[in-house]
Amino acid sequence: MTDLNIDGMAIAPGVVETIISLAARDVDGVASVGDPTTSGIMTFIGGGKPSTQGIEVEKDENDALHITISLHVKSGYVLPDLAANVRQAIADAVNTQVGVQVSAVDVFIDGIQFEY
Repeated sequence: MTDLNIDGMAIAPGVVETIISLAARDVDGVASVGDPTTSGIMTFIGGGKPSTQGIEVEKDENDALHITISLHVKSGYVLPDLAANVRQAIADAVNTQVGVQVSAVDVFIDGIQFEY
């Protein structure tokens, strides 16, 4: 995605992806955004910046955002409910912080983290 232009203000794609990553990570039951093996390393190397791996953002014909996110989740959660909570958290965060509507959030659960 190129810069997002809103009322004469340009927002870099990494900013929107970071907002999405933080919103998803705050949902109870989400273990990590993207691949947990590389996202943890990249967060450590990057000085604590949240991983934006596993996030794709596209503008649709109405200038709303279509977001795709891949997650690893903790075991013991009802997956459809968790995905609905992630969708809502992301839509709320993007709308509040960026001022753009979200047309869709596609959630892909790529793995489950088990507690030992």
